[in-house]
Amino acid sequence: MKLFEYQEDFVLENGKTLQGINITYQTHGQLNSDASNVVWVCHALTANADPADWWKGLVGEGCIINPQEHFIIGANILGSCYGTTGPLSINPKTNQPYYSDFPSITIRDMVKANILLRQHLGIQHIYLLIGGSMGGYQVLEWAMLEKEIIKNIFLIATSPSESAWGVAVHTAQRLAIEADSTWMEHRPDAGSKGLKAARAIGMLTYRNYGIYQEKQTDPDPEKIDNFRVSSYITYQGDKLVKRFNAYSYWLLTKAMDSHHLGRKRGGDLIKALESITQPTLIIGIHSDILCPLDEQRFMAEHMPNADLVEIDSAYGHDGFIIETKQITEHLSIWLNNIK
Repeated sequence: MKLFEYQEDFVLENGKTLQGINITYQTHGQLNSDASNVVWVCHALTANADPADWWKGLVGEGCIINPQEHFIIGANILGSCYGTTGPLSINPKTNQPYYSDFPSITIRDMVKANILLRQHLGIQHIYLLIGGSMGGYQVLEWAMLEKEIIKNIFLIATSPSESAWGVAVHTAQRLAIEADSTWMEHRPDAGSKGLKAARAIGMLTYRNYGIYQEKQTDPDPEKIDNFRVSSYITYQGDKLVKRFNAYSYWLLTKAMDSHHLGRKRGGDLIKALESITQPTLIIGIHSDILCPLDEQRFMAEHMPNADLVEIDSAYGHDGFIIETKQITEHLSIWLNNIK
């Protein structure tokens, strides 16, 4: 991983100021002679700066987004716990970690940080900007903020504003974290049991009824406890607690709730989408209950140069990570058509 240290004040959308920020980022490949091969990948809620690590099958050696052809860039988002400034970072005013004192942030703040990194790297054009789920929120904001920089867009399992359903899910997750008796204590593991419960809630929306029935149903009808699916949900919660942080999770779900392309732009979501004129591929997943197809269809209807592809997957929202073979097929066709 690489580190960009921005030492000037960083003013957030809410008017508060961070006294400098750090951005952890990763690159793969080399910039070509005319600097026309940049692919920037924006990550979702708990991923990190390296898309070859968390989007295996789509990004990396032998994939459609590969370092032999592309200069691939990923940056850890503001507020996360993987090296970019967030709740575990040192507050220069106190010389102690921010923890609960870290200010609220928005998707737009994250994109402003990405733009600072782009400028630092001397990138003048981004050939393809990619994002799924929360990563797609960043892509949409960035496409509006830097229309001349972003040439082409790929979106999957995402939306132009957070739905009431999404806010409700995130609120339930935050309530779980807040119910942890250690929450708000100034220590890195504060709220860890709550984070485990929040992940369990999230897992219900990342997958769906069908895949749980198929993969997690117990074969023994006599069983009355210790069900397979309970073990699976517990395992997923434990796994996240080992690699992520409750303060960041709480903060980032708040940032997702604020996502609305029309905010401070007249409030009109349709006009905001109509202003995104870059060639765009949108992929939606039939079984996705977190960012359902209606949201991708709405974007495709109002973005003037968007193509929509609908794919089948048993894995719901998580299909954007899992169905890399299908995604590769459609993305390859689309990229060939826009050349």
